[in-house]
Amino acid sequence: MSEETKELKKLLFNQKPNGFDAMSDEEIAKAYDFCEGYKAFLYENKTEREFAASVLELAKGEGFVEFDKFGDAPEPGDKVYAFNRGKAIILCVKGRRPVADGVRISAAHIDSPRLDLKQCPVYEQDGLGLFKTHYYGGIKKYQWVALPLSLHGVICKADGTTVDVKLGEAVGEPKFCITDILPHLGGEQMSRKANEIVKGEELNVVIGSRPFKDDDESERIKLNLLKLLNDKYGIVETDFLSAELELVPALGVDDIGFDRSLIGGYGHDDRVCSYPAMEAIFSIDGVPEYTAITVLTDKEETGSDGNTGLNSDYLRYFVSDLARLEGYEGRDVLSNSKCLSADVNAAYDPTWSAPFEKNNASFINKGVCVTKFTGARGKSGTSDASAEYCAWVRRLLDANDVLWQTGELGKVDGGGGGTVAMYIANMDVDTIDVGVPVLSMHAPYEVVSKLDVYSAYKAFLTFFTK
Repeated sequence: MSEETKELKKLLFNQKPNGFDAMSDEEIAKAYDFCEGYKAFLYENKTEREFAASVLELAKGEGFVEFDKFGDAPEPGDKVYAFNRGKAIILCVKGRRPVADGVRISAAHIDSPRLDLKQCPVYEQDGLGLFKTHYYGGIKKYQWVALPLSLHGVICKADGTTVDVKLGEAVGEPKFCITDILPHLGGEQMSRKANEIVKGEELNVVIGSRPFKDDDESERIKLNLLKLLNDKYGIVETDFLSAELELVPALGVDDIGFDRSLIGGYGHDDRVCSYPAMEAIFSIDGVPEYTAITVLTDKEETGSDGNTGLNSDYLRYFVSDLARLEGYEGRDVLSNSKCLSADVNAAYDPTWSAPFEKNNASFINKGVCVTKFTGARGKSGTSDASAEYCAWVRRLLDANDVLWQTGELGKVDGGGGGTVAMYIANMDVDTIDVGVPVLSMHAPYEVVSKLDVYSAYKAFLTFFTK
């Protein structure tokens, strides 16, 4: 191939390079270093409550103060936060321009698929003590059996006190698991359809087997377990009625591969975008031109409903309060605003390639993925960003040497999914999805590229500051 032909293809084709070819050794080293912080944060914060609480603590250390909607309007450079019921947080750095010129919003979710305890979870059956669960979000149920699990959450007792629970992560602490039938006796199970190999009501978690000493009582194992819980946490069985307890994989966050180019862990969807979005707003140096907002939200995996999800109005109210303090209408601020909906896409997997349309798939190591629309089949349940806004985002990323690619979520009739983008777009905000490609998405152990994680951080920081 002649040099002229090569240059023509470079000019005309949509050929996105592998990040290891496009980035300098110095930038690759920065990406690896950035991901060390991400790995530690991901391991320590496996639930939305833990993530939000840690972000709040870090934000205070970065000089953020609680937003006072009845106080004075923030001055350029001021840093404020709004903490929503312990499960979501808004971080804001006031820009040089009035908010009427619009704000820059990066929105990511901090909840991940998991197993929640039912309201009456503890029972005993045939020599075992167990928890009943209700899965949260889209999971392949069979992936959650024969897996070490840890228990996280909060118990609000009848006397008004609250108990935080985090058990099964530290060395020496007990873990929990869901048992599976052995292959020798699994004929009936293996004859089921794949989505019923393990059914929802079979996701029962083993929590003990030792009976209480009194031989005259029934349910002695349950009694012994409740006694242990009462001794440790001061709770009784009815306290589960006002508890939010989650079972998540008791796994570490690890480098993957001989070259350590990938990260394996639980909860990449969507903390692999929420952590870079958080770090981006912390990294703003001085006063940005436009007011920058990072919103880290809950409930995306179940449709964003509820007062901590973005299908509610808490972000709209926050922007409206900012506008009111400066003498403007919230709707005018929103209509002039721009948003990067920071959510993941499915990385092309050569082992499971059939559901992908390769020309429009995102790939590991090719940078952050700009997804014009998500949804299912006929673009149902998505905002579908305008051509004009897509062009604006392209120019921004290209002008600032951000490694990026485009992709959609599988073949047209292959399925699909949604993000928070449409809820922000419904506020009359220009919105597009920008996030990290993920292998094994929604599995207990997902895989991402270090270069893609760093590219997401660079994209969000550029969005806030350029």
